[in-house]
Amino acid sequence: MLSLRLSAVLLVLPLMPLWGQNAEPGLAELEALTPVGAKRDGNAAGTIPAWTGGLTEAPANYSPQFHETDPFADDQPLFTIDAGNAAKYADNLSPGQRALLEQYPETWRLHVYPSRRTAAYPQFVYDALAANAESAQLITEGRGGVNGSDITSPFPQPENGLEVIWNHNLRWRGIRVQRSQGTAAVTRAGNFTLVLDEQDWGFPYGFRNQTAFKQRYPNLLLAVKSKTVEPDFLSGNGLLVFETINQTDNPRKTWNYVRSLRRIIRAPYTGYELPAGNTDGLRTVDDFGLYNGPPDRYDWRLIGKRELYIPYNSYRAHSSDLSPKNLVMPGHLNPEHLRYELHRVWEVEAVLKADARHIYGRRVFYLDEDSWQIAVADSYDLDGKLWRVNEAHAVNFYTVPVLWSTLEVFHDLQQERVLINGLDNRRRPHRFLNTGDPREFSPNALIYYLR
Repeated sequence: MLSLRLSAVLLVLPLMPLWGQNAEPGLAELEALTPVGAKRDGNAAGTIPAWTGGLTEAPANYSPQFHETDPFADDQPLFTIDAGNAAKYADNLSPGQRALLEQYPETWRLHVYPSRRTAAYPQFVYDALAANAESAQLITEGRGGVNGSDITSPFPQPENGLEVIWNHNLRWRGIRVQRSQGTAAVTRAGNFTLVLDEQDWGFPYGFRNQTAFKQRYPNLLLAVKSKTVEPDFLSGNGLLVFETINQTDNPRKTWNYVRSLRRIIRAPYTGYELPAGNTDGLRTVDDFGLYNGPPDRYDWRLIGKRELYIPYNSYRAHSSDLSPKNLVMPGHLNPEHLRYELHRVWEVEAVLKADARHIYGRRVFYLDEDSWQIAVADSYDLDGKLWRVNEAHAVNFYTVPVLWSTLEVFHDLQQERVLINGLDNRRRPHRFLNTGDPREFSPNALIYYLR
């Protein structure tokens, strides 16, 4: 394992040869890494390419008035994985992905496209990763957290599963993001009522400078305020969440605005296994983002790296030309609009502690090595039976740049239902801003936001 200081050297010079003739003993055998700590080279089979900087420029036909244009629209699938040939590709599928193919043999398939390592971030994020490698430390008491990190993931070369999951939780997602969020809790027959929220995200942790927002909330990872606009019987309700970094000293805070009461109510602690609102019980609070919040109820084990077919460069599903009805099918998304690619992932297992409470007894997460975002998560019930299979369909928002999910899909194998977050195709695209004011993220500000 490299020392933290050596990690910083590797990350500061991401595009230069790593070592010269006067290298320290043993360093010649080290693999070259990208700025986020991924392996720079492709695989031996040539099915995963080398990382060459990611996607940092918009295609010529991109318009900021619409969702991000697909820069790979001419790509054709290399092959398709279905129930009939899944055994051939089993080594590169998670148990949950194989279970989905078995459960929906007539309608579910994975179209596999050429792998393109498009993940990219601004240079100041790479600089922060290098600095974090020197200073970041886990907090293991209480709910847990991280000290000594800034802007982005704290552990570019993780030593254990807990460090990996904090890399996901603290990954850089921008500074200020305004977006629509459509949620569909789909019945077995494929019916749903779209719940549409407008959201405003502030990431004081992600600012490169000591802004007023960051100074006011030095322990705040993000603040998000949300208002429901559809359907009518839910419209007018609102939510404000403060998500912290050191969750032991300062845990998450949540406020709800209930239209029928016409007042803001401070909620008790909201997290872990509690069912998320407007999801018909198809995901937990800590399923959002495929995992969020404190990790203290589980024992974490870093299994290692493997190659997996994951949803990636999902620009077709992100397109403004589609509607939710084009994407939603009974049990899953319409596979004709989806793109899967072979990528290297970190595999991490979480096993529920003997004295802890949760509806999931075991969870396995597969994180994209180029972004630290969880791409696939398999969740098992307390009897050890596979229960839910979750996937994040990612795109690179290349004008920022940042890789983030456009759709999060939660398949419930036992109920034969699916929950879909992110159905915003006919809404305005994400707005990434470079400013944030702490006065805009307060319970009082939520009232003005709802007007």
